[in-house]
Amino acid sequence: MLLLIKILSYLLTIFLGIMIVNFVLSLLVMFNVISPANDAVRAIQSSLNQVLDPILEPVRRFMPDTGAIDFSPIVIMAGIQILLWVLEDIARQV
Repeated sequence: MLLLIKILSYLLTIFLGIMIVNFVLSLLVMFNVISPANDAVRAIQSSLNQVLDPILEPVRRFMPDTGAIDFSPIVIMAGIQILLWVLEDIARQV
């Protein structure tokens, strides 16, 4: 049981890191620090979007439209963090 909790925690932490990398990359593109015309940047963004979009899309449907700012990653990150706290508490009790 403890091993399963540890594996799930690691996977959630990795997914959280992927979301943070995607967020930072999108900020760098938005503020023209890196060019979206660069093939490497485009490939990285495409790969990250393929991983994240299936999870973000259901949340986006329930979130109000705020224009250019997408708050769905923040909701997902908060949910993952809460889930990590719950798993940590369960692991302490086992």
